[in-house]
Amino acid sequence: MLRVDQLQVRFGGVTALDGPSFEVAPGQVCGLIGPNGAGKTTLFDCVSRLTTPQGGAITLEGRDLLALHPHQVAALGIARTFQHVGLFSGLTVRENVMLGGQHAFRPHFGAAALRLPSVRHADRALRARADDALERLDLAPLASRPAAGLPYGTLKRIELARAIAGSPRLLLLDEPASGLTHTEVDALASLITSVQGERGLTVLLVEHHMGLVMRLSQKVVVLDFGRKIAEGTPDEVREDPAVIRAYLGAPAGADGADGADGASAGGASARGEAGA
Repeated sequence: MLRVDQLQVRFGGVTALDGPSFEVAPGQVCGLIGPNGAGKTTLFDCVSRLTTPQGGAITLEGRDLLALHPHQVAALGIARTFQHVGLFSGLTVRENVMLGGQHAFRPHFGAAALRLPSVRHADRALRARADDALERLDLAPLASRPAAGLPYGTLKRIELARAIAGSPRLLLLDEPASGLTHTEVDALASLITSVQGERGLTVLLVEHHMGLVMRLSQKVVVLDFGRKIAEGTPDEVREDPAVIRAYLGAPAGADGADGADGASAGGASARGEAGA
């Protein structure tokens, strides 16, 4: 479904991505993890075409995404949420969600200016699609409310509703659990699993909440300083010494086998904390 190949991104003298490569299969949930500054959001920005890499390739079912503009990427069936909620506070919840499907109902300028029947039909179809997403995420009672002033957890769900209103095939979730309580994270995990299963979505998930990543993902890719340091099932990645060192650091004075053993011991403690 999605193939990332040897991406290179530099901002001035800072290398944000240094050649990571991986694939995401159709219908798969792939977790993308790593310490702060590892390049995860930069990679998302490349896939959604908000950032142009200096090297490498990204393809969706064999089609070159780097040759497209952001609106063209959306039309291919790629939608995303953002690390920081990006809703329009002055619009209603429904209007915010309708924006997610706008690319599918883009009338000719003249038709829109004259409000021809085709435009009115498109408006009704877009509203129906938004209402379906709101209903699915238990947001229908808030449809006519302004987005301003709603709880943060609710805003996160609205953003997810906006993403699925575009009927995507590939959904990019950038830290969807950020700022949520434990109860809200559990509810979010169930919601993502349900929506992904019902719609057959392929999901690329960036998240610091390791419990959520390990629960949802069939595959996990780990970045550190812009490089891929591990890839595999959640259990394989959880046990990888390179991943443990990236998150915890090698023990002081350790080298060779001792360093790996020490990191593994530290990783056991980290896994316990993540599980809790």
